[in-house]
Amino acid sequence: MSGENKEEQNGSLVRGLTNRHIQLIALGGAIGTGLFLGIGPAAVLAGPSVILGYALAGIIAFFIMRQLGEMVVQEPVSGSFSYFAYKYWGNFPGFASGWNYWILYILVSMAELTAIGHYIHFWWPEIPLWVSSLFFFIVINALNLASVKVYGETEFWFSIIKVVAIIAMIVFGIYLLISGTGGETASVANLWNDGGFFPKGFFNKDANGFSGLFAAMAMIMFSFGGLELIGITAAEAKNPEKTIPKATNQVIYRILIFYVGALVILFSLSPWREITEGTSPFVMVFQNLNGFEFTIFGKTIQFNVLIANVLNLIVLTAALSVYNSSVYSNSRMLFGLAQQGNAPKFLTKLNKSSVPTNAIIVSSCFAGICIVINKLVPEKAFEYLMALVVSTLIINWLMICYTHLKFKKSNIESGVELKFPSIFYPISNYICIAFLLMILVLMSITGMEIQVILIPVWLLFLFLMYKWYKPNSN
Repeated sequence: MSGENKEEQNGSLVRGLTNRHIQLIALGGAIGTGLFLGIGPAAVLAGPSVILGYALAGIIAFFIMRQLGEMVVQEPVSGSFSYFAYKYWGNFPGFASGWNYWILYILVSMAELTAIGHYIHFWWPEIPLWVSSLFFFIVINALNLASVKVYGETEFWFSIIKVVAIIAMIVFGIYLLISGTGGETASVANLWNDGGFFPKGFFNKDANGFSGLFAAMAMIMFSFGGLELIGITAAEAKNPEKTIPKATNQVIYRILIFYVGALVILFSLSPWREITEGTSPFVMVFQNLNGFEFTIFGKTIQFNVLIANVLNLIVLTAALSVYNSSVYSNSRMLFGLAQQGNAPKFLTKLNKSSVPTNAIIVSSCFAGICIVINKLVPEKAFEYLMALVVSTLIINWLMICYTHLKFKKSNIESGVELKFPSIFYPISNYICIAFLLMILVLMSITGMEIQVILIPVWLLFLFLMYKWYKPNSN
């Protein structure tokens, strides 16, 4: 009898994700709506200095990924960091970590569904946001209910499309700059000409400057929210001791290439003040280029319009990819919580393909609230959802950093040989914690104080829910 069949009989998740699935899931996790759509509001606030913001935040994200990677390689189980918080920190941290992550990716799901509507608007502005959200809501959940292999294969091809598109865009952007065919305003000098790299000075509340970069940091953090997905896949990955470290170590290179490289091209092709919040800056920049014309079947086509349409298809794929991964990760986190006794036992039910059916259905019902939000306040939905995502994301990352400190201390004291040691322990943990706390301070002084205030309110709510629920571990 195969190992997979034994796992299925025991009511466990099946290791159906191969090396190529894991690599592309991790790769695709670095390319999503935070890059394609979220960069708009951040660029408006910070100008070209947003490039530095992405680089700094990316380094912090990489440190956190190595901390999480060390834990999941040592113990590749369902529930990921919730399991580790539960085991090495305590009952309530495990409860809070898991449910906070679940809410985080409910919000991410809602944000991605909203972004999908924006991209559909590019072609068909007459279609309401909620209609687009509902359609893709049904399609993606149906794919996830099939099997983990269907999820892995879908995400593999979504990621292939995103990666090829970003590389092609960077190469094409370089060509436009070198050849001089990018338009009159296209120049690397755009990075510093229009008010400087930090436009309009230092800490000026009425300008951009450093204050603009600081104000944009919360938006920038949203972009890296999908990187910890690699920890969720550990329980269903074949040979996690090899695939997880390889995927984790590639994070820093992806950030440099896909974020920093793409943004340098973006800001070089167009003055930053022309970027708006309402659509993808990447689509807008290429749409505004003075491109070539060519004729097919007697019909003249503007090359720049073609490029803009192709890019919009790519960013739509990116949003679908992140939503697809959100459905997957939420169901596995609920499954892990139920195994711990921190969620109802009916959530551990698996179908014949070893997919946690009830966990997917429950998660989808909550994410479906997005459809109502898009119907009632479509013009503000994405902005509100991004702000809430950042708050839960920071809690999540803070708990990963602190849990890793306890995990490491326990294993060192027990003399356990760790398979994938983190970088610069414990200094990197303290750096990450300090950085995330700084983000909270910046949020509180840059118009996001309500989201900061809601963090202790949310944690108190989780504590009360924990006391009311009385987990089985008590």
